[in-house]
Amino acid sequence: MRISSSKSLLQTFSRPLSLFQYCGRAVRLVWTTHRLLTLGLALLTLLSGLLPGAIAYLGKLIVDGVIQATQSGLQSDRWRVLEYLGIEAIAVALLSGSQQMTSLCQSLLRVLLGQKVNVLILEKALTLDMAHFEDSEFYDKMSRARREASTRPLGLVIRTFGLIKDTLSIIAYGALLLRFSSWAVLLLMVAAIPAFVAETRFSQTAFRLFRRRTPEARSQDYLEFLISNESNAMEVKLYQLGDMLLDRYRAIFNRLYAEDRDLTIRRSLWSYGLSLISTVTFYGTYVWIVLEAIASRISLGDLTLYLVVFRQGQSTFASILTAVGGMYEDSLYLSNLYEFLEEPVPESIGYARYGAHPEDGIRFEQVSFTYPGSAIPALHQVSFHLPPGQKLAIVGKNGSGKTTLIKLLTRLYPPDSGRILLDGRDLQEWDIETLQKRIGVIFQNFVRYQFQVGENVGVGDVEHLEDQLRWEDATQKGTARSFIDTLPNGFQTQLGRWFKDGRELSGGQWQKIALSRAFMRTGADILVLDEPTSAVDAEAEVEIFNQLRAVTQNQMAILISHRFSTVRMADQIVVLVNGEIQEQGTHEQLMQVEGQYAKLFALQAAGYR
Repeated sequence: MRISSSKSLLQTFSRPLSLFQYCGRAVRLVWTTHRLLTLGLALLTLLSGLLPGAIAYLGKLIVDGVIQATQSGLQSDRWRVLEYLGIEAIAVALLSGSQQMTSLCQSLLRVLLGQKVNVLILEKALTLDMAHFEDSEFYDKMSRARREASTRPLGLVIRTFGLIKDTLSIIAYGALLLRFSSWAVLLLMVAAIPAFVAETRFSQTAFRLFRRRTPEARSQDYLEFLISNESNAMEVKLYQLGDMLLDRYRAIFNRLYAEDRDLTIRRSLWSYGLSLISTVTFYGTYVWIVLEAIASRISLGDLTLYLVVFRQGQSTFASILTAVGGMYEDSLYLSNLYEFLEEPVPESIGYARYGAHPEDGIRFEQVSFTYPGSAIPALHQVSFHLPPGQKLAIVGKNGSGKTTLIKLLTRLYPPDSGRILLDGRDLQEWDIETLQKRIGVIFQNFVRYQFQVGENVGVGDVEHLEDQLRWEDATQKGTARSFIDTLPNGFQTQLGRWFKDGRELSGGQWQKIALSRAFMRTGADILVLDEPTSAVDAEAEVEIFNQLRAVTQNQMAILISHRFSTVRMADQIVVLVNGEIQEQGTHEQLMQVEGQYAKLFALQAAGYR
């Protein structure tokens, strides 16, 4: 499965209605995050949009009232001015309160929405196939989705509400300004358009830049991980890699910064130059209004009103265009999130919970598989039969297809051709959860969870994660119980160095923990062991395999190992070479053939003489 970033990019810019499409999605996303806060934000936005026009008009009434009271000397006119002042004070207090409450709603929604979006991304990640996680272009897509994903939806909603607020304000300002001249209203709107066009173009340029350099940003994150993570610290220090890694980190930053700097400078210069158009327009209109007042065609109250309305209206209209430009930019970035969330995932068609022939065990029939993006098959025409209760050992050089075979058996990948049968039923027909519960696995690259000991074992069967009796049984079978009992808090000992009082284990001890994890699934009748003793000493290896013989008598077991002394316990041995079965049989049969297995066995045995 390959993912075309260039195709996705073209699709993003070929959708003219994407602004409104993602605006609606963002509103729905914020609404489902917290309905009460979203509703409060909407109502406060309406209030903030209507009050500025009312305050401006009250200012006109106050100025005209002062003039009239001065000329008439009547007490009633003075009280009327004070009433206007009181009403304006209430309106200003309401406006200030609505702005503060709006900021509060936005702050709370920002935290909640960030969590919701991150959960959506993680939930999507759990549904993806292994092919996604082994595709570099897909990692670019995931990285783009995660960057700014928690802020852009709320930003788009805030701008949408702000657009509604400013639209209400501009309608109020326009209605007041029409009393002076319709030409003034036209100037108010036209003066802000050049800046809007420039801002939109720069937003699109910035977004293209963001998409293009996603791999570099991921590379920078990886270098940061290498320098700062404890799992890499020993080798980084021993080989004195720190300066080299830091130089690469700086080089990427400098390259990205140079691009950002050039774009920011051009954006600022254009913004300043185009803002001068608005300034010239304002002062031209200012002169016009002042001349009208000098000619006594408008009152001083009208002069105050029109100047305030034109200045605020100009600012508000520019804010409208900026909001639209910002909505366009937010929509571009939000498209990354939905591009990831809408990544197609093949639905599992499996439904079976049992097979027609439980006595048949596992069968591979002419199975072939090639990894996406590779021209060389990892497995080709592989066939073998493992009856219930028997043990199969798979040997071969690195890259011969051993681990790939396990990935197909556990249905992490479907085969390209051929069939894998369990209990007489095609693996693809099985219900995936039922199938995986029947398999206990220790992978060669097992995970070292920064959890407590018991939880590290318990993850082998998440339904019984906290079951201490199962921990004890599993660790006894996995030969880990002896060293766990010596830890300061036993099963409650924190492992790893990431958290307080963490205890680090040796490689062999970690491997025994991982082996115990496979035994947590007491209902599993298939045990898969991928290099289960690669990190332990010879004495521990003998102990582990004696234990395996004792506890897996009724289970099918598949063992992958480079140590030929351990595979002799198997009922049959398969030798893989370049993804194909070259030899198959018992240890004695393969030694008599004197083929690849006998040669490798002799070479390894010579090393112990």
